[in-house]
Amino acid sequence: MSVQDDVDDVGEFAALLRTLKERTDRSYGSLARRLAMNTSTLHRYCAGEAVPLDFAPVERFAALCGASAEERLELHRRWLLAVAARQRHRPASAAGTAETGTDTDADTDTDTVDGPVESPAEADSLPGLPWYRRRRVAVGLAAACAVLAALGSLAALPDGRRASAGDRPGTAAPAPSGTAKTEAPDGKSPSPTPSGTSPAPRRSSPSATPKRLKPSPSPSVRTTPPAGGTASTPPLTWSADSQAWKLGCGHDYVVAAPPEQVPPPPVPQDAGVWAASENAVHGGETLVRLSVQGRTDTAVVLEALRVRVVGRSAPAPGNAYAMNQGCGGSITPRSFDVNLDKDRPIARAVAGSDTGTPIPAVRMPYRVSARDPEVLLVNARTQGCDCRWYLELDWSSQGRTGTVRIDDAGRPFRTSGIKGLPRYTYDTSERRWAPYS
Repeated sequence: MSVQDDVDDVGEFAALLRTLKERTDRSYGSLARRLAMNTSTLHRYCAGEAVPLDFAPVERFAALCGASAEERLELHRRWLLAVAARQRHRPASAAGTAETGTDTDADTDTDTVDGPVESPAEADSLPGLPWYRRRRVAVGLAAACAVLAALGSLAALPDGRRASAGDRPGTAAPAPSGTAKTEAPDGKSPSPTPSGTSPAPRRSSPSATPKRLKPSPSPSVRTTPPAGGTASTPPLTWSADSQAWKLGCGHDYVVAAPPEQVPPPPVPQDAGVWAASENAVHGGETLVRLSVQGRTDTAVVLEALRVRVVGRSAPAPGNAYAMNQGCGGSITPRSFDVNLDKDRPIARAVAGSDTGTPIPAVRMPYRVSARDPEVLLVNARTQGCDCRWYLELDWSSQGRTGTVRIDDAGRPFRTSGIKGLPRYTYDTSERRWAPYS
């Protein structure tokens, strides 16, 4: 992939930010104050000089600029490409400083990825090769020198013996060939051993020959190598946001507290913090926004998306709190629909609609790569249970196959029915929760 392609990816991301910013008729300083962000940092994002490592500030910026759900998806896609482009051309030696790069202002920018900086030592070490290949060659040469030094030390031992506990400083040397002496543990005089019999071979210390431990695979990742191959890291990455709201505005939570003890509903980007503070459970449905991207330009085929229910119980007690009075719109995103009340729920692809124009459903198999990420929306719903569940995504690439588990930061997703529960909505004029009408 050329440097120009990566520059275009960053430029497209910055251009969309500028387009959203121009809608507001506000200055960078005004927007930065509302986003609790440094003004110069926001300007660098919009100018394409830096890319945030976290999508959270971009999501807040889009919400403040009134971006639609479709624009947010496009913004997320361009952000993924921009981050990948900047990280591809960032040397490993600059990784620590790039992730904690600083601004020239009083505040610091701790979530940007800057461009690559090649040191003179790396530039002159192996001319004719790109910087990232020079580093790999240098590391390989260093490892080879270490192995040769170890072999030379072993070869220098007398009679070709391997290093053992007796060869280390502070241990007794072996007895002459005539007699082999052994020390008694109680301090008595050692008993001679006839020269015709050799002492039992001494086992080498475990520290003398360290074992090379193979890293254990993550419990949420399962890979199958090709014939004669070995398992390795999956060729894709993913992230899941379980606090998505329908069309960005509609959602219900079950909270075991009376209305006077429940704070006002949050803005969508703060839903996770609000739900955690109130021990809220998704009411009726859970929308999971799943972002999948390949690690390289090699295509990764998403073969199937499965649903695994790991627990069912009676719906959670409490009240249902609606985040708004409902939101309409002419755009319905395509998604995967899951009915958790079924004995064996499946993820069924559902088409979307844009002002009457159908949006084709995402039907498996589907292909992703580093330049072609995909955002999938999974809508899991229930009426009669408090369900705990997670997703499994099957993939294949270049003869390898595997499965990744998609859950809520190591825990199953949780969705509880709200049928029969008291339901409330927030009255902004009275500033209190009122019965849903």
